[in-house]
Amino acid sequence: MLDALRTVRGIVRSLRIYYGDRRHGPALDLLYRQFVRPGDLVFDIGAHVGDRVAAFRRLGARVVAVEPQLALVKTLRLLYGRDPHVTIEASAVGRRAGSIAFNLNPDNPTVATASPDFIAAAANASGWQGQAWEKQISVVLTTIDALIARHGMPAFIKIDVEGFEAEALAGLSAPVPALSFEFTLIQRGVARACVQQCRALGYARFNAILGESRTFAHVGWIDGDAIVRWLDALPPEANSGDVYARLS
Repeated sequence: MLDALRTVRGIVRSLRIYYGDRRHGPALDLLYRQFVRPGDLVFDIGAHVGDRVAAFRRLGARVVAVEPQLALVKTLRLLYGRDPHVTIEASAVGRRAGSIAFNLNPDNPTVATASPDFIAAAANASGWQGQAWEKQISVVLTTIDALIARHGMPAFIKIDVEGFEAEALAGLSAPVPALSFEFTLIQRGVARACVQQCRALGYARFNAILGESRTFAHVGWIDGDAIVRWLDALPPEANSGDVYARLS
């Protein structure tokens, strides 16, 4: 019961952060309008409380929202369950289908993860003090290829899965027009692996956003070598962000 109350408190905090700031939604719309058109299909992998789902729907896209945490799945269903253009998939995403151990952080559900390496990297890292993954559950694991087989080819994929991004990308065998993946500076190697996987899929141009700024760090798009150099040069206090990749 206590863990459930802590989880609810964490979800309420996220709802206030992502839905309570009037500037957040318009900034997301402006960002994603570069990749998403009315009628497009979008995958939101690691949907959390669905603020990106809201942005994609405002842009007229159909959305497959993928989230393994039951409490967040219930939240997504409350918010978007009546929308015929939103499909909610209760699963994690990796390189192969099956099941996987998933680590829960009752006080901060946004950093729940399937990656034990992510938890190890966060231990004693600056900015991550007090984070505790206290419970482990088994969740369904699917792949991006399987999602495409079920729902169709998306125009854009957003991946935010707390250190499991490279594993999620390993389950994509053919490129979609554009995608994004989160990076954290406690795991720069995961970000490098993601860039390498994107390049192998044919992605040629990259850009990035730091934190929640929603503004690209570069005026123009750069190649894979340049984005890796930029990631490697970031100071630890930059903490996290998202890399965007497109085919041309």
